[in-house]
Amino acid sequence: MEVVILPGGRQIASVAADAIQALLKRKADAVLGLATGSSPLPIYDELVQRYEQGLLDFSRVQGFLLDEYVGLEPGHPESYREVIRRDFTGRVNFAPENVHGPDGSASDIPAACRAYEDAIRDGGGVDLQLLGLGTDGHIGFNEPGSSLASRTRIKTLIEQTRRDNARFFHGLADVPHHVLTQGLGTILESRHAILVATGAQKAQAVHDLVEGPLAAVCPASVLQLHPHASILIDEAAASSLKLADYYRHSYDHKPAWQEL
Repeated sequence: MEVVILPGGRQIASVAADAIQALLKRKADAVLGLATGSSPLPIYDELVQRYEQGLLDFSRVQGFLLDEYVGLEPGHPESYREVIRRDFTGRVNFAPENVHGPDGSASDIPAACRAYEDAIRDGGGVDLQLLGLGTDGHIGFNEPGSSLASRTRIKTLIEQTRRDNARFFHGLADVPHHVLTQGLGTILESRHAILVATGAQKAQAVHDLVEGPLAAVCPASVLQLHPHASILIDEAAASSLKLADYYRHSYDHKPAWQEL
């Protein structure tokens, strides 16, 4: 695990976009794992800017969403397939048929989860997975207590998450109670995972992820087992790390040839 402490969101977005640009340079048909939420938005904006400058081509790239609400009709403005289209894929030359997500409107949810796992495998696996971090340490919708070996499955949202998301709907009553999410075991199979966290409210979760024990109470701590995980955080999110000075020193003295 590499912990990179940067001044702010702009610098984090640039470093993450550099990694994606380097990946697409060597593999034009790469598979990206796409997260929704506020954390990756600056990264998507940076990628769009580079695309508009002619530096990136997404025409052959495949994208797999981390999660999706259960019960929203196809095309619902708050379905994550629509959100990712607005935030990223619809702003670049990403082919719509190359954007995949778990089917939250399926009549057979377990079968839909198995089909999504199969689709990721048949697509060659995720080359680079973007992740945000919840204040309780969740990644995707793997809430505390999730199995560290879990696969794509249905999860029940905690009420705080529903209340947090009510602003995107017409009110709390319209927020689904369930989601489909890639499991922690699924995320671990990505070849490179980049987790982004900013702000003092994420400091405890970042500490538990990086320096705490491997434990289901902090689902993101499973990234301690990942062979290539990059944790990109700002100074506020790094404020509880005991080894922050070491992480800064390590990044400042990386060999020039070593990428993220």
